[in-house]
Amino acid sequence: MEQRHVQENSIHVLLVSYPMQGHVAPFIKLAYLFAGRGIKVTLLITEFVHARLVAAHPELDGEQYDQVRLVAVPDGLPKEDVRNDERKLGESVFKVMPGHVENLLNKANLEGNQVTCVIADAVFGWALGIAEKMELKSALFWPSAPGVLALTLNIQKLIEAGVIDSNGTPTMKGNKVQLSSDLPPVTSADIVWSYPGNESMQKIMFQHFFAIHQNVKKSDWLLCNWFQELNPYVGDLVPNMFPLGPLLANGKPAGNFWPEDPTCLGWLNRQPVGSVVYVAFGSSSMFSQHQIDELALGLELVGRPFLWVNRSDLINGSSAKFPDGYEKRVANHGKMVHWAPQEKVLAHPAIACFLTHCGWNSTMDGISMGVPFLCWPYFADQFYNRSCICNGYKVGLCLNPDDYGIVTRHEIRRKLDGLLADEGIKANATKLKQMAEESISGGGSSANNLERFIEHMKQ
Repeated sequence: MEQRHVQENSIHVLLVSYPMQGHVAPFIKLAYLFAGRGIKVTLLITEFVHARLVAAHPELDGEQYDQVRLVAVPDGLPKEDVRNDERKLGESVFKVMPGHVENLLNKANLEGNQVTCVIADAVFGWALGIAEKMELKSALFWPSAPGVLALTLNIQKLIEAGVIDSNGTPTMKGNKVQLSSDLPPVTSADIVWSYPGNESMQKIMFQHFFAIHQNVKKSDWLLCNWFQELNPYVGDLVPNMFPLGPLLANGKPAGNFWPEDPTCLGWLNRQPVGSVVYVAFGSSSMFSQHQIDELALGLELVGRPFLWVNRSDLINGSSAKFPDGYEKRVANHGKMVHWAPQEKVLAHPAIACFLTHCGWNSTMDGISMGVPFLCWPYFADQFYNRSCICNGYKVGLCLNPDDYGIVTRHEIRRKLDGLLADEGIKANATKLKQMAEESISGGGSSANNLERFIEHMKQ
Protein backbone atom coordinates (compact mmCIF):
# COMPACT_ATOMS: atom_id res chain seq x y z
CA MET A 1 0.00 0.00 0.00
CA GLU A 2 2.83 2.39 0.92
CA GLN A 3 4.67 1.51 -2.30
CA ARG A 4 1.54 2.32 -4.36
CA HIS A 5 1.14 5.69 -2.61
CA VAL A 6 4.75 6.61 -3.37
CA GLN A 7 4.21 5.78 -7.02
CA GLU A 8 1.03 7.83 -7.17
CA ASN A 9 2.86 10.76 -5.57
CA SER A 10 5.28 10.64 -8.51
CA ILE A 11 2.41 11.34 -10.94
CA HIS A 12 1.81 14.98 -11.86
CA VAL A 13 -1.34 15.64 -13.91
CA LEU A 14 -1.95 18.84 -15.87
CA LEU A 15 -5.67 19.52 -16.46
CA VAL A 16 -6.58 22.00 -19.24
CA SER A 17 -10.18 23.26 -19.19
CA TYR A 18 -12.15 25.34 -21.67
CA PRO A 19 -12.96 28.67 -19.90
CA MET A 20 -16.69 28.31 -19.28
CA GLN A 21 -18.37 27.28 -16.02
CA GLY A 22 -19.93 24.17 -17.55
CA HIS A 23 -16.41 22.94 -18.32
CA VAL A 24 -14.43 24.36 -15.38
CA ALA A 25 -16.77 22.87 -12.74
CA PRO A 26 -16.33 19.19 -13.73
CA PHE A 27 -12.59 19.76 -14.25
CA ILE A 28 -12.25 20.98 -10.65
CA LYS A 29 -14.17 17.95 -9.42
CA LEU A 30 -11.90 15.71 -11.52
CA ALA A 31 -8.92 17.45 -9.91
CA TYR A 32 -10.28 16.65 -6.43
CA LEU A 33 -10.73 13.00 -7.46
CA PHE A 34 -7.05 12.66 -8.43
CA ALA A 35 -5.79 14.72 -5.49
CA GLY A 36 -7.71 12.43 -3.15
CA ARG A 37 -5.43 9.63 -4.33
CA GLY A 38 -2.25 11.56 -3.51
CA ILE A 39 -1.67 12.58 -7.12
CA LYS A 40 -0.18 16.02 -7.78
CA VAL A 41 -2.63 18.10 -9.84
CA THR A 42 -2.22 21.40 -11.70
CA LEU A 43 -5.36 22.96 -13.21
CA LEU A 44 -4.71 25.47 -16.00
CA ILE A 45 -7.41 28.13 -16.32
CA THR A 46 -7.63 31.65 -17.71
CA GLU A 47 -7.06 34.74 -15.58
CA PHE A 48 -10.67 35.81 -16.07
CA VAL A 49 -11.96 32.44 -14.85
CA HIS A 50 -9.54 32.50 -11.91
CA ALA A 51 -10.80 35.93 -10.84
CA ARG A 52 -14.42 34.71 -10.99
CA LEU A 53 -13.58 31.57 -9.02
CA VAL A 54 -11.72 33.45 -6.28
CA ALA A 55 -14.52 36.04 -6.01
CA ALA A 56 -17.00 33.18 -5.51
CA HIS A 57 -14.69 30.99 -3.39
CA PRO A 58 -12.05 33.09 -1.54
CA GLU A 59 -10.44 29.90 -0.24
CA LEU A 60 -9.15 29.26 -3.79
CA ASP A 61 -6.97 32.38 -3.61
CA GLY A 62 -3.74 30.69 -2.66
CA GLU A 63 -0.85 28.58 -3.93
CA GLN A 64 -3.07 25.52 -3.92
CA TYR A 65 -6.33 24.15 -2.51
CA ASP A 66 -6.82 20.55 -1.39
CA GLN A 67 -3.58 19.53 -3.16
CA VAL A 68 -4.80 21.16 -6.40
CA ARG A 69 -2.65 23.98 -7.82
CA LEU A 70 -4.43 26.58 -9.93
CA VAL A 71 -2.40 28.30 -12.66
CA ALA A 72 -3.98 31.28 -14.43
CA VAL A 73 -2.95 32.47 -17.90
CA PRO A 74 -4.25 35.26 -20.19
CA ASP A 75 -7.02 34.34 -22.64
CA GLY A 76 -5.82 36.84 -25.25
CA LEU A 77 -8.71 39.28 -24.78
CA PRO A 78 -8.46 42.79 -23.27
CA LYS A 79 -9.13 42.94 -19.52
CA GLU A 80 -12.19 45.13 -20.02
CA ASP A 81 -13.85 42.57 -22.32
CA VAL A 82 -16.92 41.01 -20.61
CA ARG A 83 -16.41 37.59 -22.29
CA ASN A 84 -20.05 37.18 -23.34
CA ASP A 85 -19.22 36.63 -27.03
CA GLU A 86 -18.52 32.90 -27.11
CA ARG A 87 -17.24 33.02 -30.68
CA LYS A 88 -14.65 35.71 -29.92
CA LEU A 89 -13.59 33.99 -26.70
CA GLY A 90 -13.21 30.64 -28.44
CA GLU A 91 -11.12 32.04 -31.27
CA SER A 92 -8.80 33.81 -28.84
CA VAL A 93 -8.39 30.84 -26.51
CA PHE A 94 -7.61 28.43 -29.35
CA LYS A 95 -4.94 30.87 -30.55
CA VAL A 96 -3.12 31.44 -27.24
CA MET A 97 -3.72 28.34 -25.11
CA PRO A 98 -1.32 25.91 -26.89
CA GLY A 99 1.57 28.30 -26.18
CA HIS A 100 0.57 28.60 -22.52
CA VAL A 101 0.48 24.80 -22.16
CA GLU A 102 3.92 24.36 -23.72
CA ASN A 103 5.38 27.14 -21.56
CA LEU A 104 3.92 25.63 -18.38
CA LEU A 105 5.26 22.16 -19.23
CA ASN A 106 8.75 23.53 -19.98
CA LYS A 107 8.76 25.61 -16.80
CA ALA A 108 7.68 22.59 -14.71
CA ASN A 109 10.59 20.60 -16.17
CA LEU A 110 13.10 23.32 -15.33
CA GLU A 111 11.78 23.48 -11.75
CA GLY A 112 12.07 19.71 -11.29
CA ASN A 113 8.29 19.43 -11.06
CA GLN A 114 7.75 17.52 -14.30
CA VAL A 115 4.23 16.90 -15.53
CA THR A 116 3.72 13.23 -16.41
CA CYS A 117 0.21 13.33 -17.92
CA VAL A 118 -1.86 15.97 -19.74
CA ILE A 119 -5.67 15.72 -19.55
CA ALA A 120 -7.35 18.26 -21.82
CA ASP A 121 -10.90 19.29 -22.57
CA ALA A 122 -12.20 17.32 -25.57
CA VAL A 123 -12.31 20.57 -27.58
CA PHE A 124 -8.53 20.94 -27.17
CA GLY A 125 -7.34 18.16 -29.46
CA TRP A 126 -4.06 20.02 -30.03
CA ALA A 127 -3.04 19.10 -26.47
CA LEU A 128 -2.59 15.48 -27.57
CA GLY A 129 0.08 16.58 -30.05
CA ILE A 130 1.93 18.62 -27.44
CA ALA A 131 1.92 15.69 -25.02
CA GLU A 132 3.16 13.31 -27.70
CA LYS A 133 5.97 15.69 -28.70
CA MET A 134 7.08 15.93 -25.06
CA GLU A 135 6.67 12.16 -24.52
CA LEU A 136 3.94 12.53 -21.90
CA LYS A 137 0.87 10.45 -21.26
CA SER A 138 -2.38 12.10 -22.35
CA ALA A 139 -6.15 11.82 -22.24
CA LEU A 140 -9.20 13.87 -23.18
CA PHE A 141 -12.02 14.73 -20.79
CA TRP A 142 -15.59 14.91 -22.06
CA PRO A 143 -17.66 17.13 -19.71
CA SER A 144 -21.05 16.54 -21.34
CA ALA A 145 -23.50 13.63 -21.59
CA PRO A 146 -23.16 10.11 -23.02
CA GLY A 147 -26.00 10.82 -25.45
CA VAL A 148 -24.31 13.97 -26.74
CA LEU A 149 -21.04 12.07 -27.19
CA ALA A 150 -22.91 9.41 -29.20
CA LEU A 151 -24.50 12.15 -31.30
CA THR A 152 -21.13 13.85 -31.91
CA LEU A 153 -19.51 10.58 -33.00
CA ASN A 154 -22.32 9.79 -35.44
CA ILE A 155 -22.51 12.92 -37.57
CA GLN A 156 -22.33 10.88 -40.79
CA LYS A 157 -25.15 8.63 -39.59
CA LEU A 158 -27.31 11.70 -38.85
CA ILE A 159 -26.69 12.97 -42.39
CA GLU A 160 -27.55 9.59 -43.95
CA ALA A 161 -30.76 9.38 -41.89
CA GLY A 162 -31.87 12.83 -43.08
CA VAL A 163 -31.83 14.35 -39.58
CA ILE A 164 -29.26 16.96 -40.69
CA ASP A 165 -27.85 18.03 -44.06
CA SER A 166 -24.15 17.97 -44.97
CA ASN A 167 -23.68 21.39 -43.36
CA GLY A 168 -25.10 20.18 -40.05
CA THR A 169 -28.38 22.06 -40.46
CA PRO A 170 -31.41 20.22 -38.98
CA THR A 171 -33.76 19.22 -41.81
CA MET A 172 -36.92 19.39 -39.65
CA LYS A 173 -38.36 16.47 -41.64
CA GLY A 174 -39.33 14.62 -38.50
CA ASN A 175 -36.76 11.89 -39.19
CA LYS A 176 -35.33 9.95 -36.26
CA VAL A 177 -32.21 7.85 -35.80
CA GLN A 178 -31.32 5.42 -33.01
CA LEU A 179 -27.65 5.81 -32.06
CA SER A 180 -27.57 3.26 -29.26
CA SER A 181 -30.13 0.84 -27.88
CA ASP A 182 -30.03 2.57 -24.48
CA LEU A 183 -30.57 6.10 -25.85
CA PRO A 184 -33.79 7.74 -27.07
CA PRO A 185 -33.94 8.38 -30.84
CA VAL A 186 -32.34 11.61 -32.05
CA THR A 187 -34.56 14.10 -33.87
CA SER A 188 -33.81 17.47 -35.48
CA ALA A 189 -34.83 19.15 -32.21
CA ASP A 190 -31.97 17.40 -30.37
CA ILE A 191 -29.08 18.67 -32.51
CA VAL A 192 -26.60 20.28 -30.14
CA TRP A 193 -25.05 22.70 -32.63
CA SER A 194 -28.42 24.05 -33.83
CA TYR A 195 -28.76 27.83 -33.56
CA PRO A 196 -32.07 28.76 -35.28
CA GLY A 197 -31.82 32.20 -36.83
CA ASN A 198 -28.03 32.36 -36.47
CA GLU A 199 -26.54 30.50 -39.43
CA SER A 200 -22.95 31.66 -38.87
CA MET A 201 -22.95 30.54 -35.22
CA GLN A 202 -24.50 27.21 -36.19
CA LYS A 203 -21.75 26.66 -38.77
CA ILE A 204 -19.06 27.40 -36.17
CA MET A 205 -20.66 25.06 -33.63
CA PHE A 206 -20.98 22.27 -36.21
CA GLN A 207 -17.28 22.60 -37.04
CA HIS A 208 -16.57 22.62 -33.30
CA PHE A 209 -18.38 19.30 -32.73
CA PHE A 210 -16.91 17.76 -35.87
CA ALA A 211 -13.44 18.64 -34.52
CA ILE A 212 -14.34 16.96 -31.20
CA HIS A 213 -15.28 13.86 -33.20
CA GLN A 214 -11.80 13.86 -34.76
CA ASN A 215 -10.11 14.53 -31.39
CA VAL A 216 -11.86 11.64 -29.67
CA LYS A 217 -10.78 9.23 -32.42
CA LYS A 218 -7.13 10.23 -31.84
CA SER A 219 -7.18 9.83 -28.06
CA ASP A 220 -6.31 6.54 -26.34
CA TRP A 221 -8.23 7.57 -23.21
CA LEU A 222 -11.51 9.48 -23.01
CA LEU A 223 -12.52 10.25 -19.41
CA CYS A 224 -16.19 11.07 -18.79
CA ASN A 225 -18.47 12.40 -16.05
CA TRP A 226 -21.06 9.65 -15.76
CA PHE A 227 -21.17 6.00 -14.70
CA GLN A 228 -21.17 2.98 -16.99
CA GLU A 229 -24.57 1.70 -15.86
CA LEU A 230 -26.31 4.92 -16.90
CA ASN A 231 -25.84 4.12 -20.61
CA PRO A 232 -24.04 0.77 -20.78
CA TYR A 233 -24.11 0.45 -24.58
CA VAL A 234 -22.72 3.88 -25.42
CA GLY A 235 -19.31 2.41 -24.61
CA ASP A 236 -19.66 0.19 -27.70
CA LEU A 237 -19.40 3.38 -29.80
CA VAL A 238 -16.22 4.51 -28.00
CA PRO A 239 -13.88 1.66 -27.05
CA ASN A 240 -11.49 4.05 -25.28
CA MET A 241 -14.17 5.59 -23.02
CA PHE A 242 -13.72 5.48 -19.24
CA PRO A 243 -16.58 6.95 -17.14
CA LEU A 244 -15.36 8.18 -13.74
CA GLY A 245 -18.54 9.83 -12.49
CA PRO A 246 -20.51 11.03 -10.89
CA LEU A 247 -17.86 13.67 -10.16
CA LEU A 248 -18.85 15.53 -6.98
CA ALA A 249 -17.29 18.38 -5.02
CA ASN A 250 -18.41 16.88 -1.68
CA GLY A 251 -18.42 20.22 0.14
CA LYS A 252 -15.35 21.69 -1.59
CA PRO A 253 -15.61 24.70 -3.96
CA ALA A 254 -17.53 23.37 -6.95
CA GLY A 255 -16.15 25.68 -9.64
CA ASN A 256 -19.04 28.16 -9.65
CA PHE A 257 -18.57 31.70 -10.97
CA TRP A 258 -21.11 33.19 -8.51
CA PRO A 259 -20.86 33.36 -4.70
CA GLU A 260 -23.17 30.85 -3.03
CA ASP A 261 -25.83 32.00 -0.59
CA PRO A 262 -25.65 29.51 2.33
CA THR A 263 -28.78 30.95 4.00
CA CYS A 264 -30.88 28.74 1.72
CA LEU A 265 -29.69 25.67 3.65
CA GLY A 266 -31.07 27.02 6.93
CA TRP A 267 -34.30 27.86 5.11
CA LEU A 268 -34.51 24.29 3.76
CA ASN A 269 -34.10 22.96 7.30
CA ARG A 270 -37.43 24.61 8.17
CA GLN A 271 -39.36 23.02 5.29
CA PRO A 272 -41.20 19.66 5.37
CA VAL A 273 -39.48 16.60 3.92
CA GLY A 274 -40.04 16.23 0.16
CA SER A 275 -41.87 19.54 -0.21
CA VAL A 276 -39.55 22.03 -1.96
CA VAL A 277 -39.31 22.74 -5.70
CA TYR A 278 -35.69 23.69 -6.48
CA VAL A 279 -35.44 26.04 -9.49
CA ALA A 280 -32.03 26.69 -11.10
CA PHE A 281 -31.04 27.30 -14.72
CA GLY A 282 -27.25 27.10 -14.66
CA SER A 283 -24.80 29.76 -15.72
CA SER A 284 -25.99 30.67 -19.23
CA SER A 285 -29.80 30.50 -19.56
CA MET A 286 -31.59 33.79 -20.15
CA PHE A 287 -35.28 34.71 -20.23
CA SER A 288 -37.56 37.56 -21.21
CA GLN A 289 -39.29 39.47 -18.42
CA HIS A 290 -42.61 38.05 -19.67
CA GLN A 291 -41.28 34.50 -19.24
CA ILE A 292 -39.98 35.28 -15.75
CA ASP A 293 -43.44 36.60 -14.82
CA GLU A 294 -45.04 33.33 -15.96
CA LEU A 295 -42.50 31.26 -14.04
CA ALA A 296 -43.03 33.30 -10.89
CA LEU A 297 -46.81 33.04 -11.12
CA GLY A 298 -46.62 29.33 -11.95
CA LEU A 299 -44.60 28.63 -8.80
CA GLU A 300 -47.13 30.66 -6.83
CA LEU A 301 -50.02 28.67 -8.31
CA VAL A 302 -48.44 25.37 -7.26
CA GLY A 303 -48.55 26.55 -3.66
CA ARG A 304 -45.52 24.53 -2.57
CA PRO A 305 -42.32 25.84 -0.98
CA PHE A 306 -39.75 26.76 -3.63
CA LEU A 307 -36.09 27.75 -3.73
CA TRP A 308 -35.33 29.79 -6.85
CA VAL A 309 -31.80 30.66 -8.03
CA ASN A 310 -32.32 34.08 -9.63
CA ARG A 311 -28.92 34.69 -11.20
CA SER A 312 -27.83 38.34 -11.45
CA ASP A 313 -27.88 38.21 -15.26
CA LEU A 314 -30.95 36.03 -15.83
CA ILE A 315 -32.54 38.65 -18.13
CA ASN A 316 -30.07 39.84 -20.77
CA GLY A 317 -27.49 40.87 -18.21
CA SER A 318 -29.74 41.95 -15.34
CA SER A 319 -31.67 40.39 -12.48
CA ALA A 320 -35.27 39.39 -12.98
CA LYS A 321 -38.00 41.65 -11.65
CA PHE A 322 -40.93 39.98 -9.95
CA PRO A 323 -44.62 40.85 -10.46
CA ASP A 324 -46.02 43.58 -8.21
CA GLY A 325 -46.48 42.33 -4.65
CA TYR A 326 -45.04 38.91 -5.53
CA GLU A 327 -42.25 38.73 -2.98
CA LYS A 328 -44.64 39.70 -0.19
CA ARG A 329 -47.20 37.07 -1.28
CA VAL A 330 -44.66 34.23 -1.37
CA ALA A 331 -42.58 35.37 1.62
CA ASN A 332 -43.71 32.44 3.77
CA HIS A 333 -42.91 29.70 1.28
CA GLY A 334 -40.57 31.13 -1.39
CA LYS A 335 -36.82 31.74 -1.13
CA MET A 336 -34.85 33.55 -3.87
CA VAL A 337 -31.04 33.59 -3.98
CA HIS A 338 -28.44 34.63 -6.60
CA TRP A 339 -26.64 31.26 -6.41
CA ALA A 340 -26.94 28.13 -4.28
CA PRO A 341 -24.61 25.34 -3.11
CA GLN A 342 -26.34 22.96 -5.49
CA GLU A 343 -25.01 19.58 -4.36
CA LYS A 344 -25.97 20.34 -0.75
CA VAL A 345 -29.38 21.65 -1.82
CA LEU A 346 -30.23 18.61 -3.94
CA ALA A 347 -29.08 16.26 -1.19
CA HIS A 348 -31.35 17.97 1.35
CA PRO A 349 -34.36 15.84 2.43
CA ALA A 350 -36.72 18.80 1.93
CA ILE A 351 -36.21 18.80 -1.87
CA ALA A 352 -39.07 17.32 -3.91
CA CYS A 353 -37.89 17.98 -7.47
CA PHE A 354 -35.50 19.98 -9.65
CA LEU A 355 -36.74 22.47 -12.27
CA THR A 356 -33.63 22.65 -14.47
CA HIS A 357 -32.11 23.77 -17.78
CA CYS A 358 -30.72 20.22 -18.21
CA GLY A 359 -27.04 21.14 -18.31
CA TRP A 360 -25.03 17.96 -17.78
CA ASN A 361 -23.42 19.04 -14.51
CA SER A 362 -26.86 19.78 -13.03
CA THR A 363 -28.20 16.54 -14.48
CA MET A 364 -25.47 14.51 -12.79
CA ASP A 365 -26.03 16.40 -9.53
CA GLY A 366 -29.75 15.57 -9.65
CA ILE A 367 -29.21 11.92 -10.61
CA SER A 368 -26.63 11.51 -7.82
CA MET A 369 -29.11 12.79 -5.25
CA GLY A 370 -32.12 10.83 -6.57
CA VAL A 371 -34.21 13.91 -7.44
CA PRO A 372 -36.92 13.93 -10.19
CA PHE A 373 -36.52 16.55 -12.94
CA LEU A 374 -38.78 19.09 -14.60
CA CYS A 375 -36.92 19.97 -17.81
CA TRP A 376 -36.63 23.39 -19.43
CA PRO A 377 -33.57 23.36 -21.77
CA TYR A 378 -32.07 26.57 -23.12
CA PHE A 379 -29.51 25.67 -25.79
CA ALA A 380 -26.96 23.20 -27.22
CA ASP A 381 -26.68 19.80 -25.48
CA GLN A 382 -29.52 20.58 -23.07
CA PHE A 383 -32.22 19.52 -25.54
CA TYR A 384 -30.92 16.00 -26.01
CA ASN A 385 -30.17 15.79 -22.29
CA ARG A 386 -33.88 16.50 -21.79
CA SER A 387 -34.77 13.62 -24.12
CA CYS A 388 -32.49 11.30 -22.16
CA ILE A 389 -33.88 12.42 -18.78
CA CYS A 390 -37.53 12.08 -19.83
CA ASN A 391 -37.54 9.31 -22.45
CA GLY A 392 -34.37 7.38 -21.65
CA TYR A 393 -33.80 7.39 -17.90
CA LYS A 394 -37.48 8.18 -17.23
CA VAL A 395 -36.75 10.40 -14.24
CA GLY A 396 -38.49 13.57 -15.39
CA LEU A 397 -41.09 15.46 -17.40
CA CYS A 398 -40.58 18.28 -19.89
CA LEU A 399 -42.20 21.70 -20.09
CA ASN A 400 -43.68 22.66 -23.47
CA PRO A 401 -43.96 26.27 -24.72
CA ASP A 402 -47.18 27.59 -26.23
CA ASP A 403 -47.60 28.85 -29.81
CA TYR A 404 -45.84 32.07 -28.83
CA GLY A 405 -42.80 30.31 -27.37
CA ILE A 406 -43.83 30.96 -23.76
CA VAL A 407 -43.98 28.32 -21.03
CA THR A 408 -47.13 29.47 -19.27
CA ARG A 409 -47.90 29.50 -15.55
CA HIS A 410 -50.59 26.87 -16.17
CA GLU A 411 -48.14 24.54 -17.97
CA ILE A 412 -45.72 24.91 -15.06
CA ARG A 413 -48.40 24.11 -12.50
CA ARG A 414 -49.76 21.17 -14.52
CA LYS A 415 -46.35 19.56 -15.04
CA LEU A 416 -45.16 20.12 -11.47
CA ASP A 417 -48.34 18.56 -10.11
CA GLY A 418 -47.94 15.63 -12.50
CA LEU A 419 -44.28 15.11 -11.68
CA LEU A 420 -44.78 15.13 -7.94
CA ALA A 421 -47.62 12.61 -8.22
CA ASP A 422 -45.66 10.19 -10.44
CA GLU A 423 -44.45 7.31 -8.27
CA GLY A 424 -42.76 5.61 -11.22
CA ILE A 425 -40.48 8.58 -11.83
CA LYS A 426 -39.64 8.79 -8.13
CA ALA A 427 -38.75 5.07 -8.08
CA ASN A 428 -36.56 5.42 -11.17
CA ALA A 429 -34.77 8.42 -9.62
CA THR A 430 -34.08 6.45 -6.43
CA LYS A 431 -32.75 3.52 -8.48
CA LEU A 432 -30.34 5.75 -10.44
CA LYS A 433 -29.09 7.29 -7.20
CA GLN A 434 -28.25 3.83 -5.87
CA MET A 435 -26.47 2.94 -9.11
CA ALA A 436 -24.47 6.17 -8.95
CA GLU A 437 -23.41 5.52 -5.36
CA GLU A 438 -22.37 1.94 -6.16
CA SER A 439 -20.32 3.05 -9.19
CA ILE A 440 -17.94 5.21 -7.13
CA SER A 441 -17.73 2.79 -4.19
CA GLY A 442 -15.01 0.15 -3.93
CA GLY A 443 -15.35 -2.33 -6.79
CA GLY A 444 -17.83 -0.10 -8.65
CA SER A 445 -17.47 0.62 -12.36
CA SER A 446 -16.20 4.21 -12.00
CA ALA A 447 -13.89 3.27 -9.12
CA ASN A 448 -12.41 0.48 -11.25
CA ASN A 449 -11.96 2.82 -14.22
CA LEU A 450 -10.09 5.25 -11.98
CA GLU A 451 -7.75 2.47 -10.86
CA ARG A 452 -7.10 1.47 -14.47
CA PHE A 453 -6.27 5.04 -15.47
CA ILE A 454 -3.97 5.56 -12.50
CA GLU A 455 -2.14 2.34 -13.38
CA HIS A 456 -1.80 3.62 -16.94
CA MET A 457 -0.26 6.88 -15.70
CA LYS A 458 2.30 4.97 -13.61
CA GLN A 459 3.64 2.99 -16.60
